[in-house]
Amino acid sequence: MAELILHELVKTYPGGAARATDAVSLEVADGEFMVLLGPSGCGKTTLLRMIAGLEVPDSGQIVIGGRDVTYLEPRRRNLSMVFQSYAVFPNKKVAANIGFGLQVRGVPAEEVRRKVAWAADLLQLTPYLDRYPAKLSGGQRQRVAVARAIVTDADLLLMDEPLSNLDALLRLSFRAELKKLVGELGITTVYVTHDQVEALSLGHRISVMREGTIAQTGGPADVYDRPATEFVGGFLGSPPMNFLTGTVAPAEYGPRLDLGGQSLPLPEELAAFEGRQLRLGIRPEALEVIEESTDPMLRAGLQVIEPLGASTLLTTEVAGQVVKVQTAAGFRADPGDPLTLRVPARSCRWYDPESGALLQTA
Repeated sequence: MAELILHELVKTYPGGAARATDAVSLEVADGEFMVLLGPSGCGKTTLLRMIAGLEVPDSGQIVIGGRDVTYLEPRRRNLSMVFQSYAVFPNKKVAANIGFGLQVRGVPAEEVRRKVAWAADLLQLTPYLDRYPAKLSGGQRQRVAVARAIVTDADLLLMDEPLSNLDALLRLSFRAELKKLVGELGITTVYVTHDQVEALSLGHRISVMREGTIAQTGGPADVYDRPATEFVGGFLGSPPMNFLTGTVAPAEYGPRLDLGGQSLPLPEELAAFEGRQLRLGIRPEALEVIEESTDPMLRAGLQVIEPLGASTLLTTEVAGQVVKVQTAAGFRADPGDPLTLRVPARSCRWYDPESGALLQTA
């Protein structure tokens, strides 16, 4: 196992029109599970491929376990990689697939057999060692790919969208297995995904990427609860964070955000924004439909109601702006009904509408 350090990695797309990664720096601790999360085209797979040695950076540095590997070929980096497409050999049985990397390295046959048996037992593949991949399910083939990656005692495990080809139920079960497995092995892992549920459930930390840069890195709870930018808040969460635009207005008992006839109290330190616009960010599950309250509240009109089984999603309108509310299962109302929404101050995040950056408040 080893730590990973990326220092100002730059990679330009062919033609030089745009950067796939733009001076990306990141540190992954020994034994840490780091998730690179972001939309398609944000640079996360390019970053992973540079770590693996499959792409060469234009500039910057890659250090694994204290060793500069920036320009080393992949086989000299002592890492393993699991691909989106399984990448198992169709003409080799499961045992031979798992042990392939060991055989290439010249490991003695008895040691190969021992390690293959260990990995197969860990990933519940022992009954299938004598089968060809065509006789396996998608989940079993992905287990073979993971088993092949962990038998080589690599310093670093890289995973590129490994669950994306599985159906929803398989993805759910395999995600839990993978988290347990990596935790037991303690191997430093970098995992690429566009699936926020995977990111939140798997990672010790998450790096959210946008347009070749890292928008925010932190623990799953911190990134979800306090998005550093509107982009992070709007990307992370299903449904994503609500954003409401208003104007900071003075009031007798402190500054308020004027939302066109309705208003909400603001932290005192935001009084300096008087006369300027601000953006309120709040998660749909933080809003509560109530009768009346002395707490901050907003009047809303119900537009759409969507029962989701364990919860109900409401689409409402507040001062001409769409607001999503996630409430309890069995909620009853009709489109057009007026609603009162409680807005807990502790759940409010305030953003600069020009930069999209979180404004730090107490």
